[in-house]
Order: sequence, then C-alpha cells, then structure tokens
Amino acid sequence: MNIEKRDKFIRLWSEFFNNSELPITFQYSADNQCIPVLEAPEGHRCIISQLLRVRQGESICMESQSTNCIGGKRYMMFTDSMPPRFECYISHYPNGKGERYKIQPEQVNQFWESLPKLPTKGESVIFKRWDQLEERDEPDAVIFFATPDILSGLVTLTCFDSTAEDAVIAPFGAGCTNLIYYPYREELNGTGRAVLGLMDPSARKCAKADLVTFAIPITKFLEMVDQMEESFLITDTWTILRNRIE
Repeated sequence: MNIEKRDKFIRLWSEFFNNSELPITFQYSADNQCIPVLEAPEGHRCIISQLLRVRQGESICMESQSTNCIGGKRYMMFTDSMPPRFECYISHYPNGKGERYKIQPEQVNQFWESLPKLPTKGESVIFKRWDQLEERDEPDAVIFFATPDILSGLVTLTCFDSTAEDAVIAPFGAGCTNLIYYPYREELNGTGRAVLGLMDPSARKCAKADLVTFAIPITKFLEMVDQMEESFLITDTWTILRNRIE
C-alpha cells in the first residue's frame, strides 16, 4: 500500500466528509500476517457483526473456521458448495417455511451457479481499517458503512469520471455477497464497478437502521482519491451536505 496515498485519503475524507467513520478494507493473503485468526462465535452470527471490531480499528484475519455462516463461507470463497436443500431455506420448503427471498428454490440454484468460486491469493482474508494499512498491505477492496448523505457523495464520486450507466450496482445477494464477493470480482475483472449493499433483510438486523454498505474495488478507489479535489466536493452544494454529516 502506498502510504502517501493512504494518508492523502485520510486528510481529504476528514475535510470533505466531516471526519466521518473511515472505511475498512479486505485482502486475500497466503498467510495471516501475524494477526490471530478469528474464532467462530457460538451459534449463527452474520459476518457483518464480526466486522464491527474492524470498524473500531482492530485488524482481524478470517479463515474457513472463523465463521459458521454457510453463506459467509460460500461468498468469501472458503467453499464452492452449499448443503443439500439449502436453496429451500433461502426460498421455501414444501411446508411453506423459509426466508422467501426467492419465489422458487430453483431460482436460488440459478443464482449460485452465476457466482462461481473465484481465484484468490490465499485462504486467509485480512480485514483492516483504512488508517491501519501498512506498506506490505495489498487491499482488494474498500468498504464504507454509509449514511444517505455520505452515500450520495460516494456514488457521485464513483460516477465522476465514468459515462457508464451502471458504474454503481446493487445486485441481489446476502450482506457478505455485496460486501466481499461482488467487489472482489469487479477488481479481478477490471470492470471496477462499486457495489451498494446491506439490502439483505437478514444482514440488516446486524446494522444500524440508517447504514448501508458501499464497496469499491481498490483500483477504482485509488483513482477516486486522486479526483476528490477537482470534483463536486469543492462546491457550495457539497458544503451544505458536509456540514450536516455527523
């Protein structure tokens, strides 16, 4: 990680976003970088909850045994399979019970088929807050937990140098799908689209009511950092929004 670029963003973020919560990052790694591997919590717990400590400044490493969430294992590339009939849990069982996020179980299977396991640099996933990054770090994506005004700034900045109508996407998926899988795929593919997330009702139970996630592939994000000082962020319009960001 370029330390000058790291510090430049911290300075500009403080200036234009009223010293709001810094984003977190994730990176695939061949080792745990001397960070203790996170143990899985008792019972089911969404990865969104486990990331709270990262947002507070603690760096963590997650491996397959760090989560007991079936979806989390799948979307973090720890496995490429799902348990039998799990598609019924996402849709519905013959008795009618289930999460009902898809009208038919077959649609869930089609969705999973569209999300093949992606190549990674290792079996460890390192999560760090932006200001904790070191020179050795090579983050794959940057993740914001954003309120509406902050989201407005991030979406507009993402589109600043793009003519694409889908520079920001909000695909169907679990909280960790839009947090990790999709932005990682965007980085690998070189398409660089930002991903709006935390639309999954099950994951939203683990976050404050006014927050969504906004994940940006690292290559795109670093370009955005260099454009902040020539964008709408220097206008009177943004000053009004900046002043009301808590």
